Amino acid sequence: MTGTLYLIPAPISEEQIASVLPSAVQQKIAEISFFIVERPKTARQFLRHLETRHSLQELHLMTLDEHTPSNLFQELLTPLMNGFDVGLLSEAGCPAVADPGADLIRLAHQKNISVVPLVGPSSILLALMASGLNGQCFAFHGYLPIEGSLRAKKICELEKLSNELKQTQIFIEAPYRNQKLFDDLVRVCSDTTDLCIASHLTAATEMIATKSIREWRGNLPNINKIPTIFLLLAHSHSIRKYS
Repeated sequence: MTGTLYLIPAPISEEQIASVLPSAVQQKIAEISFFIVERPKTARQFLRHLETRHSLQELHLMTLDEHTPSNLFQELLTPLMNGFDVGLLSEAGCPAVADPGADLIRLAHQKNISVVPLVGPSSILLALMASGLNGQCFAFHGYLPIEGSLRAKKICELEKLSNELKQTQIFIEAPYRNQKLFDDLVRVCSDTTDLCIASHLTAATEMIATKSIREWRGNLPNINKIPTIFLLLAHSHSIRKYS
C-alpha cells in the first residue's frame, strides 16, 4: 500500500503559524517524517515551530526546486511507494501554485498515489478575495517580462484581454522590482482600469487597496521590497495600444 502525498502550505508572513494554519493541519504535519522541500534550511525553521512527533534530526528532507531534473522525481516518490506519508512543503504559500511541484504531483497521480491538499494561506486567492475585482473569471500569469518595453507591451496585452473577457489579471514580481512594476502599470494602463495592490498579506503590516489608475496617479505607496500581488481589471473600451 502506498503512502499519501500531503500538500502543505507554508506561512506567507512572519506572523504566528496558528493564525494561518488550522490545528488539524498542524497535527497532520507533525505526524509526517518525510518531506519534499524547496529549501531545507527554511523548511526546518518552519517545522521547528510545530510540535512534531519526530526530532528535526529524524526528519528526512528531500529537495525539489526549479533546478531538479525530472529523472529524479521517481526517487522523490520512493518513500510513498514504500508506504510512508510524505509532505510536499512550499517555501511560502501553496505547493505547485507559482511554485515547483506540479510535475511531481502529476507523476504521483500516474502512480495511483493519493494526493491530499491541506488548508493554508494562498496569497493569490487572499488578494483576489479582498480586491473587489472579478472573482468569477480570473487568470494568474506569474512574473511579467523584466525588460521595460517588453513589460509595457505585456501589460497592454493583459489589459486588453481583461477588457475583452471581463477577466481579472493577476501577477507578481520580485519584491525589489515591485516599485518599478507599479510605476509602469500606472504609466501604461488606461485611466479607468482598476488596479489592486495587496502587500504583506497576513502580516500585521498588511495593505490592500483597489483604485482606478487615475486615482493611483500621484499617490503611489512605497511597496519596494515588500511581497506584493498585483490584480488588474479593465473597464474601458479605449484601451491604450503599445508599440
